[in-house]
Amino acid sequence: MINFNGNITNETVIISFNNRGFNYGDALFETIKYSHGKLMFFEDHYFRLMASMRIMRMEIPMHFTMEFLEEQILETLKANHLATASARIKFMVNRVVGGLYLPKHNEVDYVISTAAVENDFYLINQEKYEVDLFKDYYVSPSLLSTLKTNNKALHVVGSIYAKENTLDNCLLLNTNKNVIEALNGNLFLVKGRTIKTPPLADGCLKGVMRKQIMDIIALMPELTLEEVSISPFELQKADELFITNVITGIQSITKYRKKEFKNILAQDLVKKLNVKIRLSN
Repeated sequence: MINFNGNITNETVIISFNNRGFNYGDALFETIKYSHGKLMFFEDHYFRLMASMRIMRMEIPMHFTMEFLEEQILETLKANHLATASARIKFMVNRVVGGLYLPKHNEVDYVISTAAVENDFYLINQEKYEVDLFKDYYVSPSLLSTLKTNNKALHVVGSIYAKENTLDNCLLLNTNKNVIEALNGNLFLVKGRTIKTPPLADGCLKGVMRKQIMDIIALMPELTLEEVSISPFELQKADELFITNVITGIQSITKYRKKEFKNILAQDLVKKLNVKIRLSN
């Protein structure tokens, strides 16, 4: 069951052929994790969505309060018998039908879908996880590239490339040839006691989990956090590389080309992340 504009309905509901998200990628979405009766980092998701809608010139309905959206999500979870389970939620907004490139209206529809996930809290995956650079296409850094929109052609083609080359993921480059993120999350590089992550100005996603990890690192005086551009040449010199997103938490990279990596700091950060979640309940 999905929630379409506040109505719980069957997943086979047919959207209009003229849907703007379908035709022009004129849509935004948030992927949220739900665990132990709590929407994780929901305030950060909410404010990112509101900021993104303003950037896209979408009209934010007066009733789109944080309380309203949380209520709608919880009703959708209940309808799918996931209220007491852990789940992945996709909250998508698209501009209503009308117009070509230039929309006739700025009002929005919303759709909420849910799916069960296995783990309640975050764990470090100890399995092999190999990545390489995806160099067929580049991200042009701008404010739009930091948003979670439906314009994901590069990520789709990159994911196919990863599968064809038996990789677990790929790292993306911007037009300045700096490494900015993975196909499905933000990138962190560890060298000694310094942790680097690309700045938003380089075009990476303004990730919710990125923010949580940066906040945790900021409270660790033995570490230095830098938001700086990362050259591909730095990857093989790193001690650790890891990817962050709200569903997985932290995914350690075990191999990039001929270099293999440890996951010592990543394991410590996962523990601190789970403590932060428990304390916020």
